[in-house]
Amino acid sequence: MTARGTTVRGTAAESTVAGSTAGSTAAGGAAEPGAGRAPRLGTGIGWRPEIADAVERMPGIDWVEAVAENLCPGHLPDSLLRLRERGVTVVPHGVALGLGGADRPDPARLRALAERAEALGSPLVTEHIAFVRAGGALTASQVLEAGHLLPVPRTRDALAVLCENVRIAQDALPVPLAVENIAALISWPGEELTEGQFLYELVERTGVRLLIDVANLHTNHVNRGEDPARALSELPVEAIAYVHVAGGFERDGVWHDSHAHAVPRPVLDILADLAARTRPPGVLLERDENFPEADELERELDAIRKTVAGAGAGTGAARATFPPVAPATPSAPTADTPTPTPTATATPTATATRQRVALSQAALLSALVAGTPAPEGFDGARLRVQSRALSAKRADVVAKVAPELPRIVGPAYRAAFVAYARSRPMTDGYRKDALDFAAHLLLGEDPDAPLGEEARGELRTWWLERSGPKPPGRGPLTRWLRTRTGRRALRRAQRLA
Repeated sequence: MTARGTTVRGTAAESTVAGSTAGSTAAGGAAEPGAGRAPRLGTGIGWRPEIADAVERMPGIDWVEAVAENLCPGHLPDSLLRLRERGVTVVPHGVALGLGGADRPDPARLRALAERAEALGSPLVTEHIAFVRAGGALTASQVLEAGHLLPVPRTRDALAVLCENVRIAQDALPVPLAVENIAALISWPGEELTEGQFLYELVERTGVRLLIDVANLHTNHVNRGEDPARALSELPVEAIAYVHVAGGFERDGVWHDSHAHAVPRPVLDILADLAARTRPPGVLLERDENFPEADELERELDAIRKTVAGAGAGTGAARATFPPVAPATPSAPTADTPTPTPTATATPTATATRQRVALSQAALLSALVAGTPAPEGFDGARLRVQSRALSAKRADVVAKVAPELPRIVGPAYRAAFVAYARSRPMTDGYRKDALDFAAHLLLGEDPDAPLGEEARGELRTWWLERSGPKPPGRGPLTRWLRTRTGRRALRRAQRLA
C-alpha cells in the first residue's frame, strides 16, 4: 500500500491519554491511512466559537477539532491561531462531503477540505460515513439536500460505492483521512452486514482510518437494537484514529444524538469497553449546543480521562455488557461473523451499482424532506420522527445563518419555517433556504405567519439586499421575484398588509 498525499508541517503539544504521555506529531507523524500507528493526539474538545475563550483557558487540552465548513483558510479565527501557536493540534472535521452518497465526491469540496488541513497544519482530516444529498444525474431527478448526516445501507453495493469515494478523497487530500460512524434514527431494510463488518471491510479495501463515535454506538443500541460490544469486537481497532464522546437525550423510546447534553453513563461505559481493547490515540468531547459553564465541560473531560485510564487496555479489565434493547422496527438480517473480502486492486465501481444506490437514497430522502411515500420496508413512524427532526434542524440552522429572520418574523418563526419545510425540500444549502423562506412569507403563502406592515417592509428589504444581482438559483419563484412584475407584487403585498 502506498502513502497518499504529503506531510503537512506543524507541531503539537505533549498529550496524555490513559494517564501516559506521548508526543502528538503534526509534522511527519501522520501515518499512512490504515497502516502503522496513528498520531498520538491526547484529550481534546470540539472547538466552537461560543466556547472559544473557555477552551483556550482549559487545562490539559491537547488538541481541538473544528467544523471544516465553518472555517475560511485565509481568515482563521484568532482563537484557533493562538491555540496553534501554543502547539495545540487542530483537526478539521468535515460534514458536507457525503462520502456515502451515490455520486463521486465533489472536487471543489475536496479542495476546500485540503486547504483547511494545510492552513491548520493538521496531521489528518475527518469526515463521515453518510450521505447528505441525493438525486441528480444518476436518477434524472432534482438534487435534494438533507442538511443532516443520513445512514448508508450496509449492503455490498453501498460498500463498493463508499470504498471508491473514500479512495478518491484520499488521493485528493494532503494528509490521512479518517471516517466516522454515524448515529441513526432509522434502519435500512435488507442490510447484509453489521456495522462492525461494514467498517472492517471498508478499512481492508481502502486503508482508511476510523473515527469511532461511542455516543453513536449508544444511539444505534437504543434506536436499532445493535450491540455496542459486538460492534467493537468486529472493528479493526488498530485503524482507530481517535474517538468521539458526546451526550444526547431519550424521548418516546428514541435516542437523539443532540450534542447538547451531558455525556451519560452508558456512553462512558462503551468508551471503557473500547479502551479495554485498545489504547485510543485520542479522545474528544463534542458539544454543539446548549453550552454549559467551563467548569462543567472540564468535569466531563476529567470523567473521560478517568474512564480511559481505568479501562487499562491490555490489562484484562472486564469489558462492559449491554442489555438487549428491542428496536422499534424489526432488525434487518445480518451475518453472524465478519467475513472481510480484501480487494487486491481497486477497480472503478460500475455505473449500474451507483445507480442502484442513488435510486434507493433518493427515494428515502424524498420521503423525508418532500413528503413522498415511504419506500418499501421502512418503518413509517420512524421516518416521520426523522422528517420532523430534519425540519427542526433546518429551522435552527437557518436562524443561525440568517439571524434577522427570527427577529423579523417574531415568535411564529419556528412553526412557520417547519410548516414551510414540510413541502419545500432544501436544494442548494442553508443561505438559499433562508432566501426562499423569506420569499415564501412575502408572497403570503403562509396564513399562520402573517406579517405586519413594518415587518413585511423590513423582510422585503432584507430579501432584496441579499438576493444579489443574479438569481441565486434557477427556480421559477426566484426568477419571478427578480422581474419587475415580481417586485411590484412584493410592493403591493406590503401595501395590503
